[in-house]
Amino acid sequence: MPGRFGRVLTAMATPFTADGGLDVDGAQHLARHLLDNGTDTLVIAGTTGESPTLTHDEKGRLWTAVVEAAGDSSKVMAGTSTYSTAESIELTQLAEKSGVGSLLLVAPYYNKPPQEGLFLHFGSIARHTALPCLLYNIPGRTSCKIEPQTMLRLAEVDNIVGVKDAVGDMAEASRLHRDTGGAFEQYSGDDKNLLPLLSVGGVGVISVASHLVGPALQELVQAFERGDTRRALELHTSHLELFEGLFATTSPILLKACMNLLGLPAGPLRPPLLDATPPQVEFARGLLAGVGLRPGEGAGG
Repeated sequence: MPGRFGRVLTAMATPFTADGGLDVDGAQHLARHLLDNGTDTLVIAGTTGESPTLTHDEKGRLWTAVVEAAGDSSKVMAGTSTYSTAESIELTQLAEKSGVGSLLLVAPYYNKPPQEGLFLHFGSIARHTALPCLLYNIPGRTSCKIEPQTMLRLAEVDNIVGVKDAVGDMAEASRLHRDTGGAFEQYSGDDKNLLPLLSVGGVGVISVASHLVGPALQELVQAFERGDTRRALELHTSHLELFEGLFATTSPILLKACMNLLGLPAGPLRPPLLDATPPQVEFARGLLAGVGLRPGEGAGG
């Protein structure tokens, strides 16, 4: 069965105008496109959405605009956690006012709090909202891992309902599934680990590739759910080059290159990230060709 947020969540890129401004119209267009092409829930202002370079005002405008475009608050999840607990609570309250239906809370980055600090950070945010919260464990970016015992403690908080897992340790994921009876939902934070995580109790993915191949990802999860593991594996292996290739340099550089090639609202990246170089654009073109997409044909899968 799909998780409470669906099977395929998209960590939505934030479209910018040519001069680097927030493209609100583009964000609404992209949101509708994704929801029409395999996405169950949109995750707005996460890392893929270049959240570190968005102001609080821009995040509020973005959340409000995407909720309006989605027409259903339950389909919009806001990334509100930062390295500051007080700021995270402030952003969470702003997201609530914007009408979102859920929250993604990344582990604090840069300041590397101890496990008790993590427990207090997430618990404090959760106490300041009635919205369901999904933790985000990605030590490769944060240098701060939510350890299994801390995860179990957080799973006891009523509105902390699951985790976006970018650790990729299937033994740990197995134990978390066992120790919570599957009630604490696990979404893969890496497209390439979607199928392995499903096999140990995961419920879906928070995806980057779903901008391009959302229907294929939906089919992969649904094939697994109905017991057609052969088909799920075929879809996994046939898209593996795309899953890995999008991260050949810092994301979302190559994702935005692919989106711009396909005519989807994306625009440039904000510094300190850089737009794809000409060789990287050609690499992106090859990734698209590998899954049957050509510039001008739109994204599907």
